[in-house]
Amino acid sequence: MTTGALSTLRSELRDHAEPRVRAQLVRVLSPADDDELIGVRVPVMRGLARHYRELSLGDVDVLLHSRVHEERFTGLLVLAEQVRSARGADRKALADFYLARTDCVDNWDLVDGSAHVVLGPWLLDGPLDASDVLDELAGSTRLWDRRIAVLATLALIRAGRFEPTLRLVLGLRRDPEPLIHKALGWMLREIGRRDEQLLVDFLDRHLAELPRITVRYATERLAPGRRARFVRTR
Repeated sequence: MTTGALSTLRSELRDHAEPRVRAQLVRVLSPADDDELIGVRVPVMRGLARHYRELSLGDVDVLLHSRVHEERFTGLLVLAEQVRSARGADRKALADFYLARTDCVDNWDLVDGSAHVVLGPWLLDGPLDASDVLDELAGSTRLWDRRIAVLATLALIRAGRFEPTLRLVLGLRRDPEPLIHKALGWMLREIGRRDEQLLVDFLDRHLAELPRITVRYATERLAPGRRARFVRTR
């Protein structure tokens, strides 16, 4: 597609903007001063991303560097659509494209909507440098890079591969940011949905080291009696 497609996409986003949605997003996202919210619902952006999935990477790059929050989000969703149909070297190239632009992924909704569907498929391919990439993200001074590392492993969890997530939980257990504590708990909860005993054993070993909010998120799906054993001491 050409930049004409980009102009049309941007126009369609504006056409779907809703003042009430914008007001809701301002409350839940607490955007930075230079982040412009126009109020487009996520399902609308997903539909546009599917329609414009052939957008050039040059145009995706323009979207990712936009001040308009929904343009960045839609650019990430287009990238995810392209990753879905890519294989091998093409998938790696798209993952590299994303990794070079994580500074554009600068709020929790952008992270949560992109990390596991852009980086996740590449991680599932089993690249030799996957652990190094996750460690670099987890060691970043940027909160959003660290959250990307955690959320990217959701793809591995869904494939029954839990060790990278557990390793990140231990590596980030002393992170100062509640948004990281919540992400760790969320991923532990996802592991528990697939292997509850593994989650319980992990919590038994590391409960004293984990943030309170991580434990609360991780145990949300446990039976009340079993959950109480963990949250009572936290």
